[in-house]
Amino acid sequence: MKFVYIRPGTFMMGSPNSETGRYDDETLHQVTLTKGFYMQTTEVSQKQWRAVMGKNPSHFKDGRDDCPVENVSWEDAQQFIKKLNGQEGKNLYRLPTEAEWEYACRAGSSTRFCFGDDENRLSEYAWYDGNSGGKTHPVGQKKPNAWGLYDMHGNVWEWCRDWFGDYPSGDITDPAGPLKPGSRRVARGGGCFFTARGCRSAFRAGFHPGDRRRGLGFRLLRLAP
Repeated sequence: MKFVYIRPGTFMMGSPNSETGRYDDETLHQVTLTKGFYMQTTEVSQKQWRAVMGKNPSHFKDGRDDCPVENVSWEDAQQFIKKLNGQEGKNLYRLPTEAEWEYACRAGSSTRFCFGDDENRLSEYAWYDGNSGGKTHPVGQKKPNAWGLYDMHGNVWEWCRDWFGDYPSGDITDPAGPLKPGSRRVARGGGCFFTARGCRSAFRAGFHPGDRRRGLGFRLLRLAP
């Protein structure tokens, strides 16, 4: 697994009212992340999952171990992380929070996508319904964002750590989602079945933590020393 260091910083999370295709749950607000972290450069692959868990639950296999693992629930991802941390002997890995995920996805941008607003360029960076053929593709084949992260738009949905809930209306530091447990966990990034609108940096979704769905996977965050 490869990771890239993401420096701490402040950014605007969500989308402005003027953004094409935005939804009402994308309230624009300022977020400060005080701790740097390492983000996996790609989604967890089927090969990486099998090496830890011993089997491949993915719907889209096609004999390609380098496609992202999917059809895994949030709870499944937690079991993977628990085993991986056990192998390392330290609690190094976890899912990113929703704020950490969007900060890393944006890579300093404030536009619809990490590369700008023009969705005609999305096929350079993402597998989505306009070019995927309705299936996942090997990780890391498209262009990375400015911070070296691949497939932050499209390919598979990516689980985040947080419960799904409304954003705060004001500035916030190191958010980790609603304090009160809900019924859904956050997933980000869109996927190979989704339109460009659903692959925007600010687009949010929530699924029950036990849900296993085609095209629903994750990537890891590794804690910085």
